[in-house]
Amino acid sequence: MLSLSTGMRQSLGVFMPAITQNIGVSVSQFTLAIAIQNLIWGLMQPFTGVLVVRVGFKIVMVLGSFLYLLGIIVLAMANGVVEVTIGAGFLIGCALACNGSGIGMAVATRAVPTEKRSLILGIVSAAGSLGALVAAPIGQALIQAFDWRIGMVGFVVMAALVIPGAWYAGGIDQKPIMDKSVNDDIKPMKVVVQALKYPPFAIMAIAYFVCGMQLIFLTTHLPSYLALCGLDPMLSAQSLAVIGGFNALGSLFFGWMGGRYNKLFLLGLIYILRSIGIAYYFYVIPNPTNTLIFAAYIGFLWLGVIPLVSGSIAEMFGVKWQAMLVGIAFIAHQFGSFVGAFGGGLIFDAFGSYDLALQIGVSIGLFAGIVQASFALFKTRPPSSL
Repeated sequence: MLSLSTGMRQSLGVFMPAITQNIGVSVSQFTLAIAIQNLIWGLMQPFTGVLVVRVGFKIVMVLGSFLYLLGIIVLAMANGVVEVTIGAGFLIGCALACNGSGIGMAVATRAVPTEKRSLILGIVSAAGSLGALVAAPIGQALIQAFDWRIGMVGFVVMAALVIPGAWYAGGIDQKPIMDKSVNDDIKPMKVVVQALKYPPFAIMAIAYFVCGMQLIFLTTHLPSYLALCGLDPMLSAQSLAVIGGFNALGSLFFGWMGGRYNKLFLLGLIYILRSIGIAYYFYVIPNPTNTLIFAAYIGFLWLGVIPLVSGSIAEMFGVKWQAMLVGIAFIAHQFGSFVGAFGGGLIFDAFGSYDLALQIGVSIGLFAGIVQASFALFKTRPPSSL
């Protein structure tokens, strides 16, 4: 479920050059659709987190999978900005709130004992990242051999395969919650308020903005940047595939590290290293070799945040409301995604280059990473009522 839904979502950028040329949609309009997708995903995630407690994971994830399929179909049939916004924006955004990383990590957390949790979260996150190895090259190959609509047909087939994955993963509903660290009688809003008052959670959630901003900027705008530099369009698909492959390694590594070292400090370190890598790559003249090296580097640091954030929240507050609290933190991540996708498009349309967007993204990333890593050194206790 995660492999395909994440892989297709990360690969939508390969369609941007063809769509913007074929149906009269501007770069900023396409990126606004991606920005809306991420905003809807973030705003919906806390509510689907509550919903899985009420009705179970299976119903939520299967519903999300059908919404994903519908979104891809609408995008494949698009003839203007409205259909692009509805398909790639609203429908896929709602779908990801139901079957994306937040819900997937909650399923994985419930399935394993506490001592194995961080590593298993890394393994599931790694599996979720492998979809880009398939989706991006298939999409780009179909675009080059036929056209972008045939490329979307390939995505329709992959979206259909998400449904049985969601159905099978929903079997976790039959497993009782073993973690009793959360009061069964506490109301969802009380959990949210207490969590937001807890400084380590609040700082982690705010810093999560940077993660979304940097990563969605790359998945959305890297294909356009490489085309602007006159490089082979297939290089962008290859780069996204390399990111997906090294995603898996990074997720495993940071899942393993999170079981041994301070998860919040590791998060700060990831933000700092990402910012340094982005600054260096966009400073030099791009070519196939340094582009693929950059993709491997940034891919290793890509989804390693997911097991660290999910694991930290489970440790702080238990697993019952984990999906909801991941969703609360994820709102900041998705506002960052909105800024990275749409803001990058606006800056490009206004100035004809990505220089200002990169300067802003790197500066904010370094600041947030330093604050997150520094704050992780302070020890505070979670609210006793949770």
